[in-house]
Amino acid sequence: MKENEQETRGERKPMEVANPIYDAVFKYMMEDDRVARTVLSALLKKPVVSVEMRPHEYGNTKKEPVSMFRVDFAAKVRQADGTEQLTLIEVQKSWVPSGVLRFRQYLGVQYESERNVTDDGYGLPLVAVYLLGHKVGDIEEPVLYVHHEPLDYDGNVVTRGLPDPFVSSLTHESIIVQIPRLHGRINNRLDEILSLFDQSRTNADTNEHTIFIDEDRYSEDDADMQRILRRLLMAAVSSDIRQDMNVEDEYYSYLEKKETEVMIRDKIIAEKEEQLSQQKEQLSQKDEQLSQKEEQLSQQKEQLSQQQEQLSEKDALLRKSIKMLLDAGLTPAKVAESLAVDIETVMSLIHL
Repeated sequence: MKENEQETRGERKPMEVANPIYDAVFKYMMEDDRVARTVLSALLKKPVVSVEMRPHEYGNTKKEPVSMFRVDFAAKVRQADGTEQLTLIEVQKSWVPSGVLRFRQYLGVQYESERNVTDDGYGLPLVAVYLLGHKVGDIEEPVLYVHHEPLDYDGNVVTRGLPDPFVSSLTHESIIVQIPRLHGRINNRLDEILSLFDQSRTNADTNEHTIFIDEDRYSEDDADMQRILRRLLMAAVSSDIRQDMNVEDEYYSYLEKKETEVMIRDKIIAEKEEQLSQQKEQLSQKDEQLSQKEEQLSQQKEQLSQQQEQLSEKDALLRKSIKMLLDAGLTPAKVAESLAVDIETVMSLIHL
């Protein structure tokens, strides 16, 4: 639809804002205190009264072009009873399904850090938020809340004496967001915010640095939401952020290339292993056939040996009989006739 036709019908052009799935954009967006409180409140489903972004780390231990993104917040969260609880919120974001070990390592860092322990020796409540650019198995829900219930031996939920700071210090809650399963449906506050991550709104013909959004879907009276939109709009026109997005594109292109090479290598290795397995099986079959032939030959030799032994015994018996008859005065001819053998056999045995 042309611009003048949109204006004639009273429709506004879609707003083009920076794509928050990029680390640089998400970091810029969450550096705004009010935006961070709005996003975290929607994720936690509890009011975040104040928030402090802790030094974010790009731990490049593997010397890759760009590290994966994480950012930590110390937030005061208002509970249902009106009290405020200091909570550590760790947000980790990954585009590729290969970060489980890294996620666990980052959690380990939080658990062992002394700054996350209160003056009375207990750990701060921890909520791990995972923004994933990939799907998790066959789970269809775009947002998962993973809570841990205290159970007794019989599986009954324990409520008396809980929550307890000791128990809370050793467990944490998780929120998992599958960005590819976001489809722009807005049913609640979190859906409204996460709709800005919906990658079906990118312009694949050019690049995925920006997302086109319909301003009419977001109330002009919602000051917090409008602040997020303005923040993303500012990021879209920032040359520094665009350059950072280009670097991220190069990194993930490099990563995809490496993963493709690994897949091809693994396929070749698997094919060679299959061929080797088949060759081993064929050799095993040949060895078995050879073993059977050797066994048959051994049996034949044994049979031949037995036959030779039997013949030898018969010859010995025949010689003994011939000697006895000759000693009795019979002529060789009579001996042959008596034993029903030819004269040549008698004569040959006489001289043995």
